[in-house]
Amino acid sequence: MKCLWNEEDILTHAHFEPSLLKTAHTLRVGVFGATGYTGQLLIELLREHPHVRLQFATSERETALEDGTPLIPADSAPLDSVDAVFLCLPNGVSGSVAARAVAAGVRVIDLSADLRLESAALYEQTYKMPHPAPQLLPAPYGLPEITRAALHNALYIANPGCHVTAVLLALYPLARAGALSAAPIIADTKTGVSGAGREPKPESMFCEVYGDVKPYNIGRKHRHVPEIEQMLHKLQPDCGSLIFAPHLVPLDIGLLATVYATLKPEWTLERAYAEYQAAYNAEPLITLHPLGRAARIREAAHQNGAVVGVSEGQGNTLILTCAIDNLRKGASAQALQNFNIMFGLPETIGLL
Repeated sequence: MKCLWNEEDILTHAHFEPSLLKTAHTLRVGVFGATGYTGQLLIELLREHPHVRLQFATSERETALEDGTPLIPADSAPLDSVDAVFLCLPNGVSGSVAARAVAAGVRVIDLSADLRLESAALYEQTYKMPHPAPQLLPAPYGLPEITRAALHNALYIANPGCHVTAVLLALYPLARAGALSAAPIIADTKTGVSGAGREPKPESMFCEVYGDVKPYNIGRKHRHVPEIEQMLHKLQPDCGSLIFAPHLVPLDIGLLATVYATLKPEWTLERAYAEYQAAYNAEPLITLHPLGRAARIREAAHQNGAVVGVSEGQGNTLILTCAIDNLRKGASAQALQNFNIMFGLPETIGLL
């Protein structure tokens, strides 16, 4: 598909005249898995997008959304009626739907983990099941602030998860510059209960979560560890391994990543912060705090971007913070950002 605006304008996030926006034709989309938190939010965002028409939404259990929008089974979805689909489906299911859509000539943004890891073997080792669509690997990885160049006109995109997005945005400027030492990187994340999904589970019930902070799958047990390291080692092959400690906190939405990273000896705090300014000052969906101010969940909740902070630790260790809304920049809003880039639209349409 021909880009509707020139690449220089898109990459510099220029402001566009309303008359120019009217030249874009309507893109028809479908949403698979519309009744989960990410699916519902995605539909809300798509309805506000000036160049999108929702053709269908699917569910295997429900027949309509609360607003009356009809839902159909995934097997009945008319792929020939859409230009793109968003997949808000379980891991292990989404990949096969992605393969079917790609074969039908439909663009795909996959919000599951099925396309995030670059090899089927690593996926099978991490998720303990066969990969549903190995022919689609490796897929373009949809974290636009890091991988934007690979997303233009992509046929399909792997949308990162919330923990991964926050940790990578906290570390990206340092890894891009080769500033990280070989010491282990410690990432501590706190996420709201919506990150567990809409499906009822005892561990996410109000009485189980309220008044507590629960660490889970800490160390190197969490399945997001290979995904984070995959990107970090692409950016800087000699950086250290990851120690990951996610926590469940009694909030509905929001995620805060606090990352402890050691710089190489020749790097100073001021030089490191200059890399953050170079990486993020022109990014419309990233707010970079002044040096020494940490990010907070409240600053990112119900917003479509991320807030990043850089603080001094001790010696060559920095304390990096990144706050996002786990359902927005951590899922649905990032999917829409990827969609915009994929189709050559200004990146922030429907998001700012």
